Amino acid sequence: MPAPASSSPVPADFPATTASALIAAHGGRVTRTRVAVIEALQGAAHPLSHDEVGVALTDAGIAHDRVTLYRALEWLVDKDIAQRIAASERAWRFEIRRGGEHRHAHFHCDRCGQVLCLEDVPSDSKPALPAGFELDRSELVLHGACADCGRRGLKMEAR
Repeated sequence: MPAPASSSPVPADFPATTASALIAAHGGRVTRTRVAVIEALQGAAHPLSHDEVGVALTDAGIAHDRVTLYRALEWLVDKDIAQRIAASERAWRFEIRRGGEHRHAHFHCDRCGQVLCLEDVPSDSKPALPAGFELDRSELVLHGACADCGRRGLKMEAR
């Protein structure tokens, strides 16, 4: 029986720690899909949608289906290896959590859909809650127009 799963994020020296070792350290089964998903998220300049991760896997020659990819992403979030960020149209975006990295806010452009990490804006504040309430996690996503959309004068899509 494997050791109890760790709840630590991706080490700060990743990719020196391989994706396979990271999965095993969290008590998971090492699969090509999980390894490829970690590598895709680690190499991304911004949080990726399910579809963008799928494209990255296809480009890398990794055969997969939507359900397997969904389960791999959910497992990574459950193990605190990846973070899930709310985006528009009830879609999620995903990014790797690195060791020592604080949780940060994100900016979502409601015009083009781009999601940008706001490293200097913490999202882990603990608000005063009513008696009996218990906070599990918090997330801060700011919405508006990115610089490119603002310059081009793009209008927000009707909802």
